[in-house]
Amino acid sequence: MKRQGGFTLIELVVVIVILGILAVTAAPRFLDLQGDGRKAALHGLKGAINGASGIVFGKAALEGKEQLPSTALGDDSKGTRIAFGYPAAEEDGMTRALMLDTDDEWSVAYGKASQVRGVENGTPQVVYTLKALEPVLTGTSKVAGSYFEQIKTTHCYVEYSQAHRISREIIEPMVTVYHAGC
Repeated sequence: MKRQGGFTLIELVVVIVILGILAVTAAPRFLDLQGDGRKAALHGLKGAINGASGIVFGKAALEGKEQLPSTALGDDSKGTRIAFGYPAAEEDGMTRALMLDTDDEWSVAYGKASQVRGVENGTPQVVYTLKALEPVLTGTSKVAGSYFEQIKTTHCYVEYSQAHRISREIIEPMVTVYHAGC
């Protein structure tokens, strides 16, 4: 007699149960790919900001403008705006230096830090977040302080604090990534 080959019903059930257990234990690792992608994009932007700051500071030093509190690079007013040699926290400053796509990829808002040691009016800041988070934002003006604060409430943004002076010391700009809400 010929013996037929194949799987028994019990063997098939055991394999399906094992595959189910593997899927349940492995699935949570791959569910947050979108959040991981957002975090990576923010850290990439931080690297770009640091690189742009270094390049702009080098240009400012070559032009002898690294000690000036507010000016533009180049001979005309259309150059990148700087503060103490680093890009200013404004559209003609850091955003211009980065050449970011603020129409399709990034949302940007400008404001001032509420409390910075030694600075009375607050340090100018710019915050960047991904356009994918924009439906959460309800501000009508992207330059208004309320939009600036709304971006901060997403807890998924990059913050650039402009260089400033305390007494005689120039404080370099700070770049901070907030990704708890990504």
